[in-house]
Amino acid sequence: MQLSAIEAFVAVCEHGSVRAAAAAMHLTQPAISKRIATLEAQFGHELFDRVGRGIAPTEAGRAFLPHARRLLAEIEDGRRALDSLSAHVSGRLGLALSHHVALHRMPPMLRRFVNRYPDVALDIAFLGSEAACESVARGHIELAVITLPRMPPEPLVQREIWPDPMRICVARDHPLAQATQPSEARLGDYPALLPEAGTATHALVAEALAARGVPLQAQVASNFLETLKMLTAVGLGWSALPATMIDDELIALEFPGLRIQRSLGAVHHPGRRLSNAARALLHALDGA
Repeated sequence: MQLSAIEAFVAVCEHGSVRAAAAAMHLTQPAISKRIATLEAQFGHELFDRVGRGIAPTEAGRAFLPHARRLLAEIEDGRRALDSLSAHVSGRLGLALSHHVALHRMPPMLRRFVNRYPDVALDIAFLGSEAACESVARGHIELAVITLPRMPPEPLVQREIWPDPMRICVARDHPLAQATQPSEARLGDYPALLPEAGTATHALVAEALAARGVPLQAQVASNFLETLKMLTAVGLGWSALPATMIDDELIALEFPGLRIQRSLGAVHHPGRRLSNAARALLHALDGA
């Protein structure tokens, strides 16, 4: 059984089409189809239903998929184990970064890292925190540095690197900025500019305000905090942003007793061997 055929099978399952899988693997569509056909012949089961131009895993394909993922993860673990026999820090490091962490926390760290370890090939994916956790869980990414989920997905482990306090803020000419003592209840009168529902940041803000009886008005949602900052600065509503992002364009509103704080940090899979490069980056992050 060829490993390349199993890789093609998993790629088609995850990308939803032969075309997308071929693009991801830098192969032709006939090459992907040939590998799938070889695997099906070896198993004696059809792994995909092909209807028109669509393709979806059969019952046999769905049954085999978790085993295929585990096999690929074990092979990757084996590769890292061999690389780790040497103390030299080198090789590929699959790293996921959330956009906020990538822009506001990692540049100095990455600059020092690539200067110190020039033989490491960084393969960086910019993902939302939830998608990054899923990639780590599936073995696609070795390490993620993101906004940490409050309840880490099993079986991932996480470590906090930076506490990230957040502030409710508005444009300088917003009505709430003009009030001598703005009431948090008035937040419900204006649009909330927040990340999408389902994200850790949205849940933190919504729950903190719900505990004080403040509903969220229909909102503009974006997972890019820089976009939310711009929309807030032009007066479209209020937002909750990291304190480090608040500048002269914005006014942070003071509400006694209201505390919203995220945690930014690293996530990895405890059941998979970390490469020398991943351990070196974690060590550098611990000293950040």
